[in-house]
Amino acid sequence: MAAVHLPSTFGSSEELTWMAEAACRGRTSLFFPPRAERPQARERREALARVVCRACDVLGPCRELARSNHEYGFWGGESEEERHLAGYTVAAPIGIRARMPFGANG
Repeated sequence: MAAVHLPSTFGSSEELTWMAEAACRGRTSLFFPPRAERPQARERREALARVVCRACDVLGPCRELARSNHEYGFWGGESEEERHLAGYTVAAPIGIRARMPFGANG
């Protein structure tokens, strides 16, 4: 597997050493939605991701990274929608966007 190089906005490699200990390592499809994912499938996927996160030793730093960098996907036990509701917004959280009425501007 090729090495992944993170953008410098994530901080120094020393600050990100916790990623090597993440329980989700290598399970990308569980934490990032496929194209055109249906809401019911998203709920099931995120429920499974939440189980992995609960058992993870680096939940705190992962959540902080997602909140401070406005990340998409499921990070630190939180969905985009949960981070949005906690005041850490992304441009268009998937859960909220999926429930917006047709034609609504958000």
